[in-house]
Amino acid sequence: MPIFEYKCQTCEEEFEKLVSGTNVEISCPKCGSRDVKKKFSVFGMSGVEKQISSCSSCNATSCGSCN
Repeated sequence: MPIFEYKCQTCEEEFEKLVSGTNVEISCPKCGSRDVKKKFSVFGMSGVEKQISSCSSCNATSCGSCN
């Protein structure tokens, strides 16, 4: 079951909801409004590291020098 992020359009509360199914009615846990919008979520994985060999913008071997 995926976890989706929502924002209430009435009170602007941001919250997460574990959703099972496609036609689930979501309501705000703070004010109870059903006027909520699903936020765009970025996929995340933990425990996976990607080694950076160079910066794409300056080709330096360390990104610490790009800031």
